[in-house]
Amino acid sequence: MTTTRKTPSTPQPAAAVDSDAHWAAKRERLLARARPKLRLTICDDPDVKQAVSVAQYNEKQARLLADRAPDDAAAQATLRAAETELADAQAALDAASIVLSFQALDRKTYRALLAAHRPTDEQADEGYDFNVDTLGPIMIAASSLDGITEEDATTFLDTWSDSEAQALLNTAFRVQREERMDLGKG
Repeated sequence: MTTTRKTPSTPQPAAAVDSDAHWAAKRERLLARARPKLRLTICDDPDVKQAVSVAQYNEKQARLLADRAPDDAAAQATLRAAETELADAQAALDAASIVLSFQALDRKTYRALLAAHRPTDEQADEGYDFNVDTLGPIMIAASSLDGITEEDATTFLDTWSDSEAQALLNTAFRVQREERMDLGKG
């Protein structure tokens, strides 16, 4: 005689997950995540940039003195003046700067662009996975949050200095690879 064992009915994994309120909340947060963004700040005025560097240094020095002597009115006044100097210098830098913002493309779009712009034989020999000459302006335009067109991107890449053009290209590509995850310990 054979006996049949009845196993207790357990919910299927998908159903169990769907009914888990903790997972539902986590899932909503995951679905609501925005893709990474990066900014490229351009300032053509070296004096304004230097003023910020000097003001940062002065503020750090004043803070060290003020922290060592919290009851010293002169040290505290020097710190307040240095903080004001830094805020003013930063405001001048912000006013003189052009900020370009970029956002990562969704994975499918990014992969499709890479596939559509295969490297030349020479580029492949140099280790490139894509044709930077054809994909560069497209990637800049596609990831720009400021409305940079492919034509604009091509103009910038052709007319800016090599290091500035590389900074523009690197920002558009780096945002695609920006990681905001931590594997944790263990």
